[in-house]
Amino acid sequence: MENREDLTSILPFLPLCLQSSCSLFWPPPVVEALKALSFGPHYSNVNSGQVLFLAISDIRNSLSLPDYSISSSASDGFSLFFDDLIPRAEAAKWFEEVVPKLADLLLQLPSLLETHYEKADGGIVKGVNTGLRLLESQQPGIVFISQDLVGALLACSFFCLFPTSDRGAKHLPTINFDHLFAYLYDHYDEKLENKLKCIVHYFERIASSMPAGCVSFERKVLALEHGTFCFPYPKENFWSQSNICLCPFKISNSGFIEDQSSDAIEVDFANKYLGGGALSRGCVQEEIRFMINPELIAGMLFLPCMADNEAIEIVGTERFSNYTGYASSFRFDGDHVDKKEIDVLGRRKRRIIAIDALSSPGKRQYRVECLLREINKALCGFMDHFKCYQYRKFLQDTGFVGCRHDPNVKESDGHSEVYHSSLGNPSTSSQTTEETLANQLFKDHKEHYCQPLDYQEEIGVVTGNWGCGAFGGDPQVKAMLQWLAASQALRPFILYYTFDLEALQMLGQVAQWICSQGWTVGELWNMLVEYSVQKLRGETGAGFFSWLLPSLKSHDTILLNNSHNV
Repeated sequence: MENREDLTSILPFLPLCLQSSCSLFWPPPVVEALKALSFGPHYSNVNSGQVLFLAISDIRNSLSLPDYSISSSASDGFSLFFDDLIPRAEAAKWFEEVVPKLADLLLQLPSLLETHYEKADGGIVKGVNTGLRLLESQQPGIVFISQDLVGALLACSFFCLFPTSDRGAKHLPTINFDHLFAYLYDHYDEKLENKLKCIVHYFERIASSMPAGCVSFERKVLALEHGTFCFPYPKENFWSQSNICLCPFKISNSGFIEDQSSDAIEVDFANKYLGGGALSRGCVQEEIRFMINPELIAGMLFLPCMADNEAIEIVGTERFSNYTGYASSFRFDGDHVDKKEIDVLGRRKRRIIAIDALSSPGKRQYRVECLLREINKALCGFMDHFKCYQYRKFLQDTGFVGCRHDPNVKESDGHSEVYHSSLGNPSTSSQTTEETLANQLFKDHKEHYCQPLDYQEEIGVVTGNWGCGAFGGDPQVKAMLQWLAASQALRPFILYYTFDLEALQMLGQVAQWICSQGWTVGELWNMLVEYSVQKLRGETGAGFFSWLLPSLKSHDTILLNNSHNV
């Protein structure tokens, strides 16, 4: 544990102490309090929400956590939920069975973390540090956390034990659960009660049987500067000149992203602060996802807010709850048994991509710089960054840039064919080195020159009305931008949930027509830019679909069948 930069970066945000012998520990009064809780209510006398919060307050005092760092109404929220809102039999089971198991899990936190760091130096992914640390902005990296360690960290959140004084300076989201309980008391709403029911159900499940897998959290970055291992942030030329074919577009007018069965990445319509209002009053797409998959909350501990060129990918979280409704009608609807398969790294094959859209963009969303921001944000989430990192590392190690290396294609001198063509045919275009590299990385759908963490050829994208609704984005434009990004990222398909939005009634017809024309990414992008310029100038008041279709009627007959697969 000595001189670990990863541990050093996260230690100020953990409730543990580090001894001179470089081992983690709880202060003795905390150990004593947790042991008492672990023996059950007959020993600890913790048999109500009110008494539980008093025990939590004692532990916080032993950790020297200031009173002002916890919501003043949290105690009333704990009492309201556990003493009034849930049935007595359920509350009795919680205090007799679950609280002792959570206390025991907290006692194990130091040893769980020490085991975690022992495995972090290439023990999971060769040559990659996967240790728990602050994954700060503009610093790509990945953290692997076992599900039992995730459970212990979330128990810290429930007991409100994480220090919060420095979190704002690091642009970290809320992590303790005190606000959620405080809002329940101060602004009672059934949706808040049911959010807590999801979290409580998660703790009941892991107290009964602890899962044995792991979850990975990755910050993905498009490089704004030269000389990094990140894929470069594409400029307008990159998109306008792209000759990548559009991937198949599938549409579902009903259902939910989290229920889809395809092998695909699932888009989280995220806030730039991961989780958004999950631990406060929010209850839309992202917040609901964090309630039914509570292990996502662990990322809020160490992932600062996303910049425009960043995305967050979380692989392996387990779904524990079913639900009905949305926003104010959200309700916990019982246990969910997650049947997703496990990959070779012990993660469930559930890949969630958090990307934040522009908020309330109004007319400026049609400016080219805003179109670029949104399409690059989606591309950052959809592409395989680990593959690109390996490729760029190869270029640095071999001393040349601007060629695609395929180790399977050799000439007599041992170099690839592409090596010779890159030396003999240097680029004469106006593109920068970074743009040239970007285009060559995406030049061929079929050639895979690097092996990703969990190599799958058929991992598509499942998404919906990202950045629309409360964020105020144009759903027709957003649908096209996500299609372009998924295609450029070489995803085999995009499955789009319209949620029966009226503005997208023609989506299937438009997508089918575009595919029938054989348009490339560049051609659709250029059409979208032309429309946006006209929209900004006030030359059209039509939506993109109705603007596009009349301009094409003279070229072809619009396909108006009812097919949902394009």
